[in-house]
Amino acid sequence: MSKYKVDICNVNTQELEVLSNVQMKEAFIQLQNGDESYKEVLLRGNLKLVLSMVQRFANRCDNMDDLFQVGCIGLIKSIENFDLSHEVRFSTYAVPMILGEIKRYLRDNQMIRVSRNCKDLAYQCFKLKEDYYHEYSKEPSIEYLCEMTHAKSKDVIEAMDSFQSVLSIFEPIYNKDGDEMSLVDTISDTKDEIGLISNLITLRMSMKQLSEKELDILNKRYYLDYTQSEIAKEMGISQAQVSRLEKGALKCLKKNFE
Repeated sequence: MSKYKVDICNVNTQELEVLSNVQMKEAFIQLQNGDESYKEVLLRGNLKLVLSMVQRFANRCDNMDDLFQVGCIGLIKSIENFDLSHEVRFSTYAVPMILGEIKRYLRDNQMIRVSRNCKDLAYQCFKLKEDYYHEYSKEPSIEYLCEMTHAKSKDVIEAMDSFQSVLSIFEPIYNKDGDEMSLVDTISDTKDEIGLISNLITLRMSMKQLSEKELDILNKRYYLDYTQSEIAKEMGISQAQVSRLEKGALKCLKKNFE
């Protein structure tokens, strides 16, 4: 990959700037206030993020310039859809988006032959997933995809799986200042790259709706392994009150995942 480190898509990668967290936040504030010039600032300030992921696919694509441009499309989509109110790092949000564009490109140009019907169904599902995520900030269920495409769950799963690129889940896909991210950090148990990030964001936002007492009870119950009786004694309330608060907190969290 060394021959691509200096010049890719006529960009001297050694001269790429990297925005600090403070600069990144300020640029997003200006962009979301209507100053479109900051989109270019954010794009140039994150090209190394794209490059770091493109390098991981060096043995899967002959034209790395094309792959770099595809990754930039994912970066642009990330910039356009990123929301500062989610309080998540931009790189954490952008990596699955960029990776998704790269994998989609490799998928569309793969050597394995896939039937036309399977390919059409897969395209419908991926488009539905992308639209659904942008609207609801979470992945749609298989049942939803089946309903929208009028297909059986087996066919939907097979169609999407037939277009998956094969990567080690422990393969690093991003490394900056010692902060390394592997593929396993961006996917859920269902091989959904964006689902894990979406769930974490949803959980964080949901926890803001809980009181300090409810958060304290959940922390003691599920992280410190306290019994309800132990919590009740420590907080000076009855076990019944602890049970009621715990159930109410869990119900509040679960409703945002329905």
